[in-house]
Amino acid sequence: MCRHCTRRQFIGGAGAIGGMALAAGGLAAGGEGPPPSREPAAKVRICAIVAGTPASQSWCVPPARIEEARKRLAEAEKNLGNVEFVVGQARNAEETARLLEKAGADAPVLAISASIFGLNQGVMQVVFQQRRPAAVFHLPAIGGHDWCLVPRWLEEGHRVTLFNTTDFGDLERAAALLRVPPLLRQSRVLVSPPFKGTPESFAPAQVKERLGVELVPIPDGRYDEVLGAVDANAAEADAERWIKGAKRMVEPKREDVVKAARAALALDRLIADNRAQGLCVGTCMRWLLRGFPCLGFSRLNGRGIPAACDGDADCVLTMLILQHALNRAGFLGNAAGVDMARNAFHLAHCSAPLKMEGPDGPEAPYLLRRHAEVRGGAVPEVHYRIGQKVTFTKLVHLDALLVFTGKIIEVPEVPDGTERGCRTELVAEVADAAKLLFNWGGGALGKSGKDYYASLHRVAYYGDHTQSIRHLAHLMGLRVVEEG
Repeated sequence: MCRHCTRRQFIGGAGAIGGMALAAGGLAAGGEGPPPSREPAAKVRICAIVAGTPASQSWCVPPARIEEARKRLAEAEKNLGNVEFVVGQARNAEETARLLEKAGADAPVLAISASIFGLNQGVMQVVFQQRRPAAVFHLPAIGGHDWCLVPRWLEEGHRVTLFNTTDFGDLERAAALLRVPPLLRQSRVLVSPPFKGTPESFAPAQVKERLGVELVPIPDGRYDEVLGAVDANAAEADAERWIKGAKRMVEPKREDVVKAARAALALDRLIADNRAQGLCVGTCMRWLLRGFPCLGFSRLNGRGIPAACDGDADCVLTMLILQHALNRAGFLGNAAGVDMARNAFHLAHCSAPLKMEGPDGPEAPYLLRRHAEVRGGAVPEVHYRIGQKVTFTKLVHLDALLVFTGKIIEVPEVPDGTERGCRTELVAEVADAAKLLFNWGGGALGKSGKDYYASLHRVAYYGDHTQSIRHLAHLMGLRVVEEG
């Protein structure tokens, strides 16, 4: 598929993609329309198998600890909101098969090891035969030795990960990750070429087969149609909210913010009309004069709807995976440089989300600025938290997750009228700047490393999510590549 294709070439090259056409459904001539929903409606069923026989004897988990696990699963259902457990005990292949049938064909497995050899008496064999992603929860010391089998199962190509821990809170963390593959199969990403990134990420058939995600093209002219139908009063009111929420408005005039608000409301409506869980736009630079979409991208990400600019399909899929897993927004940025003198990494862009800790979390402070390259419009300059641990990551080739971590040591506030690249910038201290510089891409990009944008972008998340990314890779059959 061509790297800078038109929409017709995208649809034609996808063969059966024609069935993905949008419903161009009626846009009401007033108001902003319904707010986008950030999650598919259906809950994910997870089959929680108590594997083996609990007992108050050597190499068995006491019944009271299994009851503690059951109570923690009930709490996890409530906390996660979009997960439903089917809980039962299985001691052999037949009991496992019956329990899996009850849970449904799409249910991943959370196997709680209850006794020595409990996992290996036919339980996990049936799970693997049915090709279900599985997480094993194993209590150290008292639960036997079955945890030793998980590395071998991974080597055999099974999608399984291990929580070997005394923390029952890890049951909820396991469930949050197990829900990702089923949620991806319910997900639609609204897209507008030209695309950038590794070519597999914008090949609709490959994305559908590998992740289950449907790429849905925006029909020619539909953005203009929706933009033109945005109610003027709604745009004024939305602009006022952006202005009042800002620390201050630097270069933009009010009319610039109103135009950006119109674009944001148009994006909201496109998402709502098409029941999409994500957005990837490669034409944003051509949209700028009609209203900068950066405020809209920032808000969608904060609401839990991954929105990627520059047509970066790698990044929107990364953001979708981690939104389902963590319920957190990611900051998609340009790798603005590695500073050897400060042992630091710079990330910068103009569509940074305000809410990095989830839709119900706090907003970061921001300024309203003009776009530095186009020297017009209104975009946010977001000031992220100094001292915050961050994880940088990206999915490439639908095969590998790049990852490194850092700690924010500076968030520059650019002086009035000064142009120095993208508006929101964070500077993070990293473990080894030299390693990051010369191991950029970790060898996973292949020939795509020659492509500017495939190499350029990374997505930043508040917190150290290295372990979650490793667990996700095990569950999804991906590789983890540490860059720094």
